[in-house]
Amino acid sequence: MKSYCTDSLPPAGRASAWNTLYSQQMNRVDLTPADRTAFSARLSLGKLGAIQFARMSTSRINIERSSQHIQRGVPRLYSFLLQTKGRSQLRHCGHEARLEEGDFVLCDSAAPHSFTVEDDSRIVMLRLDAATIRGHFPAPDQYCGVALKKDIGLTSAASAMVEALDLRLEGGFNSVYDTRFARQVLDMLAMTYAIGFEQHYLMSAAIAARQSEVIRYIEENLRDPDLSPAAIAAGMRISPRYLRAVFSRRGEKVSAYIIRRRLEECARQIANPSWAGHTLTEIAFAWGFNSAAHFARSFHDHYGMPPREYRRRASN
Repeated sequence: MKSYCTDSLPPAGRASAWNTLYSQQMNRVDLTPADRTAFSARLSLGKLGAIQFARMSTSRINIERSSQHIQRGVPRLYSFLLQTKGRSQLRHCGHEARLEEGDFVLCDSAAPHSFTVEDDSRIVMLRLDAATIRGHFPAPDQYCGVALKKDIGLTSAASAMVEALDLRLEGGFNSVYDTRFARQVLDMLAMTYAIGFEQHYLMSAAIAARQSEVIRYIEENLRDPDLSPAAIAAGMRISPRYLRAVFSRRGEKVSAYIIRRRLEECARQIANPSWAGHTLTEIAFAWGFNSAAHFARSFHDHYGMPPREYRRRASN
């Protein structure tokens, strides 16, 4: 495995240099360490057949991939993230996955995400191109952003297998059977996900894929104040009735989803010290609200307190 480490980078520009390195080796993102002066990280890369293994050890950091980072024509990658040490939190495709040791989550490079990694954490990533993963997961988008907990089905066995392979790759493991091993790993993950989510995802692959496309469209356009069910239907060239039918399987109306996701992003920035210099109205308008009064009412209804109080509590 090839490894990169912050130890060799100058302290003054370490965070910026690591952001560039990560964007070159993984995906284009914005990295924000909790402590720029004490920030440390290590990234190791290896390969097993069609699977690229990446292991990241880091102090507390937030990794943000927005729609501005997603370029047309760049190959789409799916990544299984396995938390092998510490904790993290992934916000992706309208879901929030809180990961502890042994938990998996799937991430799509073609959709925005926000990934907060706690201090002294280690994550192993299995990265695959879209064609490869669809050979084992007909509709991978339905799983993106949803945590697969270690105590469900075969998850603990799958995580142990992935950790063991990662350690072998670090030791220089190489075999003519790499391609076969990779297929077996993916088959094991497919079985693990099928068992773990069999009670939650019983919809057809076609409907699941269409629903994921709707969610991706919303996430990419969440900041647009004109985003509405009618605008979504027009933008995706589907009828409003079909949009409602596809989305109804989530148990939430399209308009309610848009408001909830905007409020979640606003709350995240309100609680972030890096945004302390921005007014609540600036944050709200940046996420598609066009009325300060409507934002304040919606925020209070969702979080049970005014946004100003939410900021005050987060700063204590």
